Amino acid sequence: MSNFFIVAKQVCILFVLIGAGAACRRFKVLNDAAVKGMVDVLVLIVTPCLIVDVFQRPFDKGMLMQLAYAFAIAVAAHLALIAVAVAVFRRERRSSACVLKLASVFSNAGFMGIPLEQAILGEKGVFFGIVYVAVFNLFIWSWGLREMADAATDEAERRKTLRTMFLNPGTIGLALGLVFFLTSSRLPAGLAEGAGMLASMNTPLAMLIIGYYLAGAKLGAILKFPAAYVATAIRLVLYPLAFTGAMFALRKWLDRDAMLALVTAASAPVAAMTSMFAAKFKRDVDLSVALVSGTTLLSVVTMPAVIAFAMGILER
Repeated sequence: MSNFFIVAKQVCILFVLIGAGAACRRFKVLNDAAVKGMVDVLVLIVTPCLIVDVFQRPFDKGMLMQLAYAFAIAVAAHLALIAVAVAVFRRERRSSACVLKLASVFSNAGFMGIPLEQAILGEKGVFFGIVYVAVFNLFIWSWGLREMADAATDEAERRKTLRTMFLNPGTIGLALGLVFFLTSSRLPAGLAEGAGMLASMNTPLAMLIIGYYLAGAKLGAILKFPAAYVATAIRLVLYPLAFTGAMFALRKWLDRDAMLALVTAASAPVAAMTSMFAAKFKRDVDLSVALVSGTTLLSVVTMPAVIAFAMGILER
């Protein structure tokens, strides 16, 4: 029970920051244009700096092996979850089915997962959690985009998508971070301090952004759509528990912090990219927004419960 309260405390701190973001919308401190700029700063500058910052550590063969295990597990988990989502939502109409599938498969491992990994596990948690985000990017820009897009998407757009799958701030930051880790290198003192200061903005900035969007969300769509309950249950409960069970089976080969970082990423609410893709390809936007918002609110209970359960059973 103590594990639950430890994690719940950290989640509550994050929700205080989310509340500040909601207040910024309510009292018109921020507007859509300003928040879009904040998202760009977070994605293009802060997150890559965070990755580089946590990867500046002496090379350790054991940690490199754990990174490889984490990558393989994240890939296998996404493939398994895709198979489940395709089977479960095959009878839904196209516009909603693609939203439900993406909502089930893709977690907000970056915006919600990384801040919580940082709060609970420190830099080591982020070190392993970043791998899940990298795999997320590979799958959402390949399978996820194919699910959302229509057959008319032209070849130029497909090539652009392929570039985005590999050349995005997350994967570039991970590549740079790996160079520092593999060579045991560090940035010069001044640059390192600056990157560290930017990295420290990750949690508050991400939470303010989430709070701003939550304050404007309409949850009615999720209440009127029975299949949305299924997607919510898969994303917040069934998949995280199944993933935790897999970690328990593999615990002899995995570092405890690596397992908990992966469980944290897996238990995060629906990825915001679901709504972005739904808007871009004219799918069921109301349903996507309701799923992102509703699961984020529910995650204040489900994430501490899942992570505390994992902390309890993954003790060696």
